[in-house]
This record gives sequence, C-alpha cells and structure tokens, in this order.
Amino acid sequence: MSTRIAFLKGHGTENDFVIVPDPENALDLAATAVAALCDRRAGVGGDGLLHVVRSAAHPEAKEMAAEAEWFMDYRNGDGSIAEMCGNGVRVFARYLQRAGHVTEGDIAVATRGGVKTVHLAKDGDVTVGMGSARLPEGEVTVSVGERSWPARNVNMGNPHAVAFVDDLTDAGDLLSPPPFSPAAAYPDGVNVEFVVDRGPRHVAMRVHERGSGETRSCGTGACAVAVATARRDGADPAVTGTPVTYTVDVPGGRLVITEQPDGAVEMTGPAVIVAEGEIDMEWLAGATG
Repeated sequence: MSTRIAFLKGHGTENDFVIVPDPENALDLAATAVAALCDRRAGVGGDGLLHVVRSAAHPEAKEMAAEAEWFMDYRNGDGSIAEMCGNGVRVFARYLQRAGHVTEGDIAVATRGGVKTVHLAKDGDVTVGMGSARLPEGEVTVSVGERSWPARNVNMGNPHAVAFVDDLTDAGDLLSPPPFSPAAAYPDGVNVEFVVDRGPRHVAMRVHERGSGETRSCGTGACAVAVATARRDGADPAVTGTPVTYTVDVPGGRLVITEQPDGAVEMTGPAVIVAEGEIDMEWLAGATG
C-alpha cells in the first residue's frame, strides 16, 4: 500500500467532512482511523468522513450498482457507521463533479439509506432528495433549565423534536442533550431543534444532535423543521396538492427545503471543496495504534 493516500476537505453550510477517494475499496478504514482523521487538533478535522467507493466494489452497495455507480460510505466523526448524511451527500456529489466523474444535472448516489437522487445546478447549489417525513402521534415536551416547550415529533429516518421558541438563546448552551418527555417517545435519543420565525416561510434554528452536541448545520434537522413549521402554519402539500418551501437558516448558512405533494422532501444548499492533500500513512498507523 502507498505510504500516502489522497484526501480532500469540504463542507455544506459548515457541516465539514474529510473526503477519501477510494474507487476500488482498497483501503481498510477502521473506526480508529476515521476518528483520528476527523480529530480537529491532531488530524485533518471534520464532523464526518466521506469514503468514495464505486458501488460495485463495496459489499454493502453491490445491489445498488445498477442504479448508482458511486457509494457514499459515510462515517461519523467518532468512526461509527451511519446510513445517510444530507449535507454530506451534497459534498459527496460536489467531489464527484470536481473529479470529473459526473457533470451538472441529476445523478444517483448509493447510501446505506438507499439510492438518493442529487441535482447539481449551474448556480452551484446542490439539491438532494431526502425521502418523506413521518409525524408520529403523541405530545412531546423539551426543556432547558426550568423552561419547557411543546415539540413536534418528526422522523426523517432519524428522530427529531422541533420546538418553537421566542429567541434562539432560549436553547441555552446546548452542551448537553435537552431533556424530553415522555421518555418512550425517543428510546434511542433524539435530535432537538429550537426554531424562531424570521419572516414568511423563513425560520432559523439551532440544533443539538444526539451524540455530537450543537452542530453548525443538520440537514435532516432542517427538513424536520420545515415540515413541522408547515404543519404549524396549516400547510400540508398532501392535502393542498401544492408544494411548500421554507428557507431555514442554520448557524453555518442557509438551506431551502421543499415538501412535495407526494411527501418527498428536497433540500437545497451549498457544497464546497476547500482543500486537498495527502495523508501520511505512517502517521495514521501511529495514531491508531
């Protein structure tokens, strides 16, 4: 194996990723190696890692190879495996474009959450189909200190509790998970979004992501917020037959979320490649030993 491997660094609304191109799936990226690369002080630094592999070369994606040539083998910053990442798949598509594997227009990307359709627009934005939201029944409450708010339970493939507040500072420091009740609503924990209005169909949010703390952006969270806000505002595309679009400001930028009458949720936002270089395999071996 080479003593160095190529990497790039990219972000989508400041949700940042280490990108490792590996078309033939030749690299053994153990969880410890991923965590070392994502370390912000001792490694490259990132919220996660995008392992770029041809679907046909990866055992988890072979069945999707006929639909999507490329597989996003996504890893969380701690090295654990994840099904999907909305901001990550936009950056993944941007890398494929930069490398000359795809051009503007619609492309398919295989993920552990299924094949996702991604559109690379001429203006530079990237749109990804995020699937449909589910809205479980039942009342949910989230708390910060002595204050509590009702929250909307939204599932985008992962669980969210969306609370509307007067000011984003009401969310506190978000260093620890905001308590919620009832506990049975989210047996595996939850991403909590605090939301304020900015204007007609325009909101801003802060989010505590389970296992990560506050993050600069959360793609599924922005989708959950748009759907919850639409229902609060009395808008349901499945009923009206008309798509509804919300602008969602996150600490790292701005996302535009559209819910279609068939329930499909689309997220549009920037995806930027900021650097590329080489990883010293001797360092990586020492960091993981």
